[in-house]
Amino acid sequence: MSATPVVGDVYPSLIYDDAAAAIDWLCRAFGFVRRLVVPGPGGRVEHSELTLGAAVVMVSSPKPETGRISPRGLAGVPQALSLRIDDPDAHYRRARSHGAAILRELRDEDYGSRGYMAKDPEGHLWYFGTYRPGAHWSDAAP
Repeated sequence: MSATPVVGDVYPSLIYDDAAAAIDWLCRAFGFVRRLVVPGPGGRVEHSELTLGAAVVMVSSPKPETGRISPRGLAGVPQALSLRIDDPDAHYRRARSHGAAILRELRDEDYGSRGYMAKDPEGHLWYFGTYRPGAHWSDAAP
């Protein structure tokens, strides 16, 4: 019996202590476009949707009751977001000019991508490059 393949999309949800400022910065530095912002009391952002091409990232204020906090106070970050872009050189220059902390300079990777890694003001890690996952997958793989 063969299994029916599951089709799904991934929409990362990021927490920022100052979500409104983070949204502004992500749009300026990384080129995201604000599609939806749901405000909450006291300047909170309950939910938002930002796009970069076909990619969607959701940003909100902390939700300590569910354990969702900004990485700002953590000793490390357990994930990084990787986004495929057409022109990593221009993107790198833009991010750097808006104060992105560059963790790995723009370079050609051994696996065929050209890209760089940056950290945003609250500590989320981002990789922007030409790599598209699946480029090395075999058609014979399960």
